[in-house]
Amino acid sequence: MTTTARPTWTTTAARPDQPDAALLLREYMTEMVVRYHRRPALPGEVDAALAEMPSDDLTAPSGLLLLARHGDQLAGCAGLRWQRGWAELTRVFVRPEHRGAGGGAALLAAVEERARAAGADRIRLDTRHDLVEARALYARHGYAEIPAYSQGPYADHWFEKRLS
Repeated sequence: MTTTARPTWTTTAARPDQPDAALLLREYMTEMVVRYHRRPALPGEVDAALAEMPSDDLTAPSGLLLLARHGDQLAGCAGLRWQRGWAELTRVFVRPEHRGAGGGAALLAAVEERARAAGADRIRLDTRHDLVEARALYARHGYAEIPAYSQGPYADHWFEKRLS
């Protein structure tokens, strides 16, 4: 009997301005723009969204950006912003061709491990109503809906997971 090894998921920290990170963050924001407007992105919309919601704070000392690889392929990302005693999860993204292969779970496990190591006792996040797959992912992994902890034009649902 022959078995085929499945590609594994690995994560590494990266600066948001590194080429692979910038590429994934642009793909993430493109998907956010397309899903929000329910149409293809217009010229300049993704650049405007990236400027409106920059990711440059996802590096020490204010945050962290993890890039995920599925086997040897660049496949996704997730970020943390450090708060006093907790961390905020942001920019969770898995490329479409890698979805359904455990990337979301791998990214959540990696950010939770990093948050615990940094002394955070919980992770919080906000998300939009149209990101139903993301909300289902968070619920499957122990994130519970909580009252709003932040305000923003794109925040419709808030989640939290205790890490202790």
